[in-house]
Amino acid sequence: MAEVVVYSGGELLAAAAAARLVTRLADLQAAKGSASLVLTGGGTGIAVLEQLRRSPARDAVDWSRLDFYWGDERFVPADDDERNEKQAREALLDHVPVDPKRVHAMAASDGEFGDDVDAAAAAYARVLADNAPAGSDVPEFDICLLGLGGEGHTASVFPDSPAVHETERSVVAVRDCPKPPPTRVSLTLPAIRRAHDVWLMTTGEAKAEAVALALSGASEVQVPVAGARGQQRTLWLLDRTAAGKLPTT
Repeated sequence: MAEVVVYSGGELLAAAAAARLVTRLADLQAAKGSASLVLTGGGTGIAVLEQLRRSPARDAVDWSRLDFYWGDERFVPADDDERNEKQAREALLDHVPVDPKRVHAMAASDGEFGDDVDAAAAAYARVLADNAPAGSDVPEFDICLLGLGGEGHTASVFPDSPAVHETERSVVAVRDCPKPPPTRVSLTLPAIRRAHDVWLMTTGEAKAEAVALALSGASEVQVPVAGARGQQRTLWLLDRTAAGKLPTT
């Protein structure tokens, strides 16, 4: 059963999500020594990382014992401002003592695979498999952060696209995205569903229809974010306008 928390605005949502993250990550590290976090791009996802950077409590997390992954990436050059990794580094990762070996970024279009997006996706699938428990090809992510689009996409899994129909692979190349840039690398919904917690964060009236559809049991083929669920917890963090079409109790 999904949990829904509604905030008065986007800035408060980002600050509250950052506070939740500090607490959850510190608790996970206290319990088992390390933790893993899947990052998302987009305005809200990056705002959360900026709030984390500014948080007085950020040092409660041992950043060197945290594995970072990405839910998706724009397949552009490494120094392109559109790149999720670059935005995440500028917002947080360059400001805290991460272990570079535990920052698992997706390849850029000017990286070791050149412009071969299929090779980049296959390489990231290998990274996931190398960090997965025995018998699995995906790590047991502790927390997977995700946003969503107004048409219901999450990560770079778009409605009725090849990616949303994928059931075997953990990572896919995505072409012809309806929003730019058109070429991307993305986790699939089955990989996302390996996370213990999935946190879906979004703001704005343009997202309200997709939020309402996803929470009312829509098909993941038509509204992919409906298929983004955690093994133990699925938490929706919304502002008032994004929650505007949910039924009131």
